[in-house]
Amino acid sequence: MATNGKLGSGRIGAVKGRSQFKGPNGNWVKRDAETGRFMDQKTSSTTHFKGVRKEKG
Repeated sequence: MATNGKLGSGRIGAVKGRSQFKGPNGNWVKRDAETGRFMDQKTSSTTHFKGVRKEKG
């Protein structure tokens, strides 16, 4: 029978190949580090994306 694995065995460390910054409208925007294209914008809350590094500046 299949099992779901241990509890809490999710991602460890930062998500690779992505970064985030706070846009001019106050929303957090996720960007692909390789191409520079915008991937997602967080509008559900004002908190940042979990596990994605923040850009300086």
